[in-house]
Amino acid sequence: MIPQILFVAGFLLCWTGLISPPIALALGLLFGISIKHPFPAQARTLTKYLLQGSVVGLGFGMNLHDVLVAGRTGFVYTAVGIAFALGLGLWLGKTLKVNNTASILISTGTAICGGSAIAAVAPVIGADHEETAVSLGTIFILNSIALFIFPPLGWALHLTQQQFGLWAALAIHDTSSVVGAASHYGPIALTVGTTVKLTRALWIVPVSVGWALVKHSKTKIQWPWFILFFCLAAVMNSYLPAGAPAWHVLSKLGRLGLTATLYLIGSGISIATIKEVGPRPMLQGVILWIIVGTTSLWLIKVGWIGM
Repeated sequence: MIPQILFVAGFLLCWTGLISPPIALALGLLFGISIKHPFPAQARTLTKYLLQGSVVGLGFGMNLHDVLVAGRTGFVYTAVGIAFALGLGLWLGKTLKVNNTASILISTGTAICGGSAIAAVAPVIGADHEETAVSLGTIFILNSIALFIFPPLGWALHLTQQQFGLWAALAIHDTSSVVGAASHYGPIALTVGTTVKLTRALWIVPVSVGWALVKHSKTKIQWPWFILFFCLAAVMNSYLPAGAPAWHVLSKLGRLGLTATLYLIGSGISIATIKEVGPRPMLQGVILWIIVGTTSLWLIKVGWIGM
């Protein structure tokens, strides 16, 4: 019973507001590496739905005008960035002789939105459990690293909140880690990072359709409906001021939910996960991530892209 009690205690602690997203992730990693997960399947399912619900909750704390401006500006950046990351990722996978299906999943996860994109594309291209697990493991390990190193790098480089939010959205894979890093940096970074990241997540559908055409797949495409609900939440927060007390509560629950999501993600990374990934897929993911991250940072710093 001890693993179950420790896992549940850590999860409940995340809802108290006493710990930050990076600490929640660290607690999850500590649990995952040192103790066998008592609820692996249930945690994966909960992570998916808790992330989506928490993103919607964040919408209740955002102004629709700011969301639209960030989304409109970020659309072009994400389109170019996705094309660049996909092309480079597939070339790296071929060069490093990574399994083709795993290479597609790692490239797609890096280009769009991490685990969500991998989960959407995997059935379309006929990925088996091992290929999907390796790809998810690679992305989640790099996400964990990003959450810890991005805010200190942003402060060291004197990035504004707008610059950091845009960089995090373009260079960090998963929505949960983007939000975790951006919320640690500041409220403006959080708005920019979340909105641009969700704009990036919308590309799940066209990219999935593209892979379905390439692979001649008839698998049903998964639509990211939670992004629509995020926008509706921002509309309610902007134009229904009478509900402000409720919107504040829902927004706070969204932040706490994302903290809990990061704990769940961390708890799913174990020594076995790291070993299962292997050197080649991890090397592909790391090289691709470094190139995407440094390129987008350089373009932001020199002023070629910005909010």
